[in-house]
Amino acid sequence: MTKDVRIQQDSLGTVRIPADRLYGAQTQRAVENFPISGRTLPRRFIRAQGLIKAAAAHANMMCGDLDERRAHAIIQAAEEVIEGRWDEHFVVDVYQAGAGTSQNMNANEVIANRAIQILGGSLGDISAIHPNDHVNQGQSTNDTIHVAMNIAAAEELVHHLIPSVDLLIQSLEKKKEEFGQIVKSGRTHLQDAVPLRVEQEISGYIGALKHALDGVKETLDFLFQIGLGGNAVGTGINTSPGYADAAIQEIARRTDLSFRKAEYSFAFMQNTGAALKTSSALKGLAIHLGKMASDLRLLSSGPRTGLGEYQLPPVQPGSSIMPGKVNPVMAEMMNMICIQVIGNDAAITAAGEHAQLELNVMMPVIAHNLLHSIQILTNGIDAFRKRAVERMTVNEERCRELMEQSLALATALNPVIGYDRASEVAKKAYQEGKTVREVILDENILSQEETERILDPNHLIPDN
Repeated sequence: MTKDVRIQQDSLGTVRIPADRLYGAQTQRAVENFPISGRTLPRRFIRAQGLIKAAAAHANMMCGDLDERRAHAIIQAAEEVIEGRWDEHFVVDVYQAGAGTSQNMNANEVIANRAIQILGGSLGDISAIHPNDHVNQGQSTNDTIHVAMNIAAAEELVHHLIPSVDLLIQSLEKKKEEFGQIVKSGRTHLQDAVPLRVEQEISGYIGALKHALDGVKETLDFLFQIGLGGNAVGTGINTSPGYADAAIQEIARRTDLSFRKAEYSFAFMQNTGAALKTSSALKGLAIHLGKMASDLRLLSSGPRTGLGEYQLPPVQPGSSIMPGKVNPVMAEMMNMICIQVIGNDAAITAAGEHAQLELNVMMPVIAHNLLHSIQILTNGIDAFRKRAVERMTVNEERCRELMEQSLALATALNPVIGYDRASEVAKKAYQEGKTVREVILDENILSQEETERILDPNHLIPDN
C-alpha cells in the first residue's frame, strides 16, 4: 500500500483504490467503467440498501449461518449507512452494470470495510469481513436492488409525497371556503361558457387530486410485497429455511411499514411491476397537477390584458427587460415538474419492457427515475402550495365584469325564446360590442324584470 492508495484484488486482478475510501475493488472498477452522468442513486435508496444488509445479517445470525461477532459489526455498519454517515462512499453512476451489480457491491464493500474498522482491523482485510461471503450472504443483486427500490419508493410515498398532496388539498379546501361564493364565467374550448362559482371550479381540482392520490396509495400494497431471499432467480439458493421470513420481518420492524413476502415470488424476480404501477400513478397525479397549474396561469393572466380573475402572489421579478413584470413562476415550475414526471414514466415503461427471462437488468435506471419523480413532485408540491396556493386570491370585481361580458349568458334564454333566437342575440351582441343583457333590452325581447330574473347569476347556476 502506498501513502494515498491501497491495492486490492478481485477475480479480474488488482485494483488501486484511494486509501481513505471505504469501498473496494468492484466499486472502483465501476467508477472507472461508468463515468457517465455524475449522478448516483439517491439517499433514500442508499438507506434502503443499509436496511437490507442489516436485516440480512440479522436473519443469517438467527439462522445460525453468521457468527454473532461478525453479524453485530455488519449490523452496526449498516445502521450507519441507514443514517447517512457514509453517503460520500456510494459513488457508482446511475448508468452502470445491468441489474445494479455494481451498486450492490458498493454497499457490500462499504459495509464490509466499516465493519472491519469496528472490529479493529484494517481496510481491505477480507479475512475479517468479506463483502460477498458475509455482508452479501444469502443475497444477490437480483433481489436486493429490486427490494431496495420498493423500500425507497414506499418510504418516500408514505412519509413525504402523500402528506404533501394532502396538505395541498387542504389548502385548496380553504380557498374554496374563502372565495367559494364568487360567481365567474366558465370556459370550454378556451371560449365563453356558462357561469359557475369559484367553489365549483376549485372543487374540480380537489376531486382530481383526491382521485389521483387514491391511485398513488393503491400502489403501496404492491411496493410492500418484496422478494428478499429469492437470491439469484427466486429459488433462494444458499439460504437457510426461515432466512427470507426473518429478513423481511426485520425490514418491516425497522421501517414500521407493512412489508411482506411477494405473493408471486418469481413474478417479482422477473419483473418490476410495482415500479410500473407506481410510476403510472405518479404520471396520473402529474397530469392533474399540471392541468391545475396551467389553469391558474391562465386565470391569473394579466395584470391588465389577461383574465385576471385569480391573483397569484408575486415572488420574484419576471423579466430582464420589462420593468415591473411579474410572472406566475410557481405554476410554471409545477408544469415543468409534471412534464419531467411524464418523461420519467416513459423511461420506466421502456425499461420495464426490457425484462428478460428471470430478471430485469434495467433496475438502476428504473429506480433512478421512479425516485426522481417522487422527489420532485414532493418538493414541487410543497413549494407550489406555500408560495402560490396559500397566498392566492380571487378578484370578485373582475369575475363579475367578465361574466357580464360573456356571450354564453345567452344560454339562459334558451327555455324562454328558443335556441335559434338566443343565438341571434349572442351574435348581435358580439358584432355590436354589447352585452347579452343590453341586446335583450334594446330589442325589447324581454322586460327589465324578466331580464334581471333570467340573467341573475344565482339563477344560472343550478343548486345540484
